[in-house]
Amino acid sequence: MSTLVRHQGGGVILLSLLIGLILGIVPLPAGLELYRPDWALLVLLYWSLALPQRIGVGIAWLTGLFQDVLTATLLGQHALAYAVATYLIITLHQRLRLHPLWQQSLSILVLLMLAQLIIFWINGIIGRPIQSWLYWLPSVVGALLWPAVFVLLRGLRRAFRVS
Repeated sequence: MSTLVRHQGGGVILLSLLIGLILGIVPLPAGLELYRPDWALLVLLYWSLALPQRIGVGIAWLTGLFQDVLTATLLGQHALAYAVATYLIITLHQRLRLHPLWQQSLSILVLLMLAQLIIFWINGIIGRPIQSWLYWLPSVVGALLWPAVFVLLRGLRRAFRVS
């Protein structure tokens, strides 16, 4: 006799990932563009931490491909970065859940910087080197925003009983 696990709230997850992708391409004033965090990756990391059995490397890969298409970057670079970051958060999700949000923010900073490092590396290989330390600013902003993203998405998860 097998147990049937019924999931609900897939639409909420999909909609939040879509909003994260849209936030990544919404035009911003030139001065603020430097500070734009990787919204899609932040949302992906939340769902991978909250529901690792539902949001895995495959979803991360597809989200990254959509990000590549939306931002007109080399196809696969965000996919690889997102897949690696998602794999690591799923591997460490039981430990990370125990930490307070400020400590989780430090772990998220490392994952965001790792994703940016992969993209930095790929850009270097294809001849588009980054020449300013400001390239790393979105990771810092993303880590600072992590508590707000976490609380907002947790509220959605609870309100819509996403499981």
